[in-house]
Amino acid sequence: MTDPSPSSSDRTAPSPGTPAAGSGQRSGRRPVAIIAVLVLAAAAGIVWYAGFRPSDPAKAIGARGAAETGGRGEASLRASAVTAAPARQGNLDVHLYALGTVTPLNVVVVRSRVDGQLMRVAFEEGQMVKQGDLLAQIDPRPFEVQLTLAVGQRARAQALLENARADLERYRTLLAQDSISRQQVDTQESLVRQFEAAVAVEQGGIDNARLQLAHARVTAPISGRLGLRQVDPGNIVRASDANGIVVITQVSPIGVVFAIPEDALPRVMRRLRAGDRVPVDAYDRAQKERLGRGRLLTADNQIDTATGTIKLKAEFPNADGALFANQFVNVRLPVETRVDATLVPTAAIQRGAAGPFVYVVRDDRTVAVTPVKIGVTQGEITAVDSGVAAGAMVVVDGADRLRDGAKVELVVRDAPVPEAGRGGTAGGKEGGERPPPARRAAARNGG
Repeated sequence: MTDPSPSSSDRTAPSPGTPAAGSGQRSGRRPVAIIAVLVLAAAAGIVWYAGFRPSDPAKAIGARGAAETGGRGEASLRASAVTAAPARQGNLDVHLYALGTVTPLNVVVVRSRVDGQLMRVAFEEGQMVKQGDLLAQIDPRPFEVQLTLAVGQRARAQALLENARADLERYRTLLAQDSISRQQVDTQESLVRQFEAAVAVEQGGIDNARLQLAHARVTAPISGRLGLRQVDPGNIVRASDANGIVVITQVSPIGVVFAIPEDALPRVMRRLRAGDRVPVDAYDRAQKERLGRGRLLTADNQIDTATGTIKLKAEFPNADGALFANQFVNVRLPVETRVDATLVPTAAIQRGAAGPFVYVVRDDRTVAVTPVKIGVTQGEITAVDSGVAAGAMVVVDGADRLRDGAKVELVVRDAPVPEAGRGGTAGGKEGGERPPPARRAAARNGG
């Protein structure tokens, strides 16, 4: 019989769920290596912390707090650099500003009054001409022929008239001798009157021919500046031509038409009714160069309801020809003058929730917020009705960094700029402004 017990080979074979002996030893060594690495890392961290941490944390925190506190204190005591200007007492002219158009007082399109061939042009484009100067010559020969015919017809009518008058004298003599009837004398008197009328008609023909001949010479109807030539010599010109021969524009004097708001009209009309000579200035587009000074002529008879403005017209001598027709100009019209007003720079006016105010510099170099009542403003100057007296120093530049009671350091804009090579270079500040010492220190510190 065979033994049912398992063989030795069967006893030594591992089961599927049991790991082998070699693999168990390798898996047992892996946790030990990981633990060793963690221990070394922890030891290195302890050594690094012990080597780099401050020796006295309390002292380090205290020093850093003192530095921050000292920086804030220095910043609070630092004076702000500002520019100030004194308020002054003086007169302020109140002006109205408007956009105007240069409009000639007279513009003439020179046309021929007769039809004919243009023989000669006697002007140059852009030339200044006077009234009566010759501009062009049209062929006069047809009109000379008409004049000769008219003279001949008048001579014929004049001869018939003289013959009729002689017959009338003879008829009157015969009537006195009772040799003819009264009817023949009356008929002859009527014939004399007919010939007299005929002579008058022929005289009119002569005058008309002479007028046509005179129109062959085209002369300037007004004085002014000529434009560009519209026709060349040799062409046939007609009185019905739309473009004409040339355009004459009167430039001296010349007008300017501009519009002002209807609210300003009463003040302007008050000066016009009083007979005042209201001056008007015309400036270029940049409002830097004055092109001319004239006087206000009149106002339009109605207000434009679409824009709420009314047109005014001024006259300028324009002796130098600086104003051209249809040129756009900036017009300045004075309407009133504020006498003995307190004037401050417009840049000094600040606006807050309580209204306009200014920063007034005290004697101790601190500023005070001072509410003001604003009058009229003219460009860079503003009239103050109340709040600031003449002589007070008001901050013009640098007010955005100020508060009530803040310390300031005045900067003079007109200070000379040091030349290159003499301890400094010419900076880019307007008017040669240099930063104050406090600002230079802040710049060095990276502030």
